Amino acid sequence: MKRIAVFTSGGDSPGMNACIRAAVRGAIYYEVEVYGIYHGFQGMIDGEFSKMESYSVSNILQHGGTMLKSARSTDFRTKAGRKLAYNNLKAKGIEGIVAIGGDGTFTGANIFFEEYGIPIVGVPGTIDNDIFGTDKTIGFDTAVNTTLDAIDKIRDTADSHGRIFFIEVMGRDSGYIAIQSAIGGGAESVILPEKDATAEDVVNNLQDGIRRDKSFSIVVVAEKDDPGYAVELANAVKKTITDKDIRVTILGHIQRGGSPTSTDRTLASRLGLGAVEGLLDGKKDVMVGIVNDKLTFTPLKDAISKTKKLNPDLLRAMKILSI
Repeated sequence: MKRIAVFTSGGDSPGMNACIRAAVRGAIYYEVEVYGIYHGFQGMIDGEFSKMESYSVSNILQHGGTMLKSARSTDFRTKAGRKLAYNNLKAKGIEGIVAIGGDGTFTGANIFFEEYGIPIVGVPGTIDNDIFGTDKTIGFDTAVNTTLDAIDKIRDTADSHGRIFFIEVMGRDSGYIAIQSAIGGGAESVILPEKDATAEDVVNNLQDGIRRDKSFSIVVVAEKDDPGYAVELANAVKKTITDKDIRVTILGHIQRGGSPTSTDRTLASRLGLGAVEGLLDGKKDVMVGIVNDKLTFTPLKDAISKTKKLNPDLLRAMKILSI
């Protein structure tokens, strides 16, 4: 393999640039030409290729976002679009691809491999930490730390005014950001997509705290499908707990940006280099991950279809420590 490409797709996550840097410099170390594809799958269709050198990825390690940009591509969902993407790759002589992204990226990569057989190694880049086959995804640690910083600040005003705060975090189908932020932020309650909880459950939890003379409370809420679920929940709770000032803060996309933590920079660097070495070792249609601090390769179909379950120890710790 003498020429490969790297791209980012889907939602950005802190550490993607560190992963791009590792893939580019790893390829150069092994004397393999490497191209960056701008704007993900759409850039593959539009021919947005740029040859990368070592200096191309200088001074990006510490920055959030992605220097290769990202975009959703409806064209790539069509056979005609994928055919055009393949022709562009073939014209450039590209023999392997490093695809950095999440579930949607891997789904597209898997279909593309099945149709055209180009070796692809996926790298899990998403703040949600919801990808099977790796203990952590790129950007998760930074997102949790961003969330904790916000919770710490909100806690100060909650304490000062004796308020109940509902803090909505990202995660959609995965409660990893919510549970780790709730434990690290000392929350009284957490609402997770993996566990059904009603407004009545939240009320009972909060009233238990009030009976124990808690002057304020923090409730961390995973956003579900759309932002605003915390507002709905808080309004329901207000109907029962009428003697407390209840406020809502939706953190939203603030969790996706910012300088990546040391943990995310190191993880991204290991995975980016591992993806390149996997391609050169003949790996294809797989995702590179780290499980128990060891580099692993998981079939893309498994990464897409299998569910990454919450660690039950986190749920147990949350229940005990929130009393």
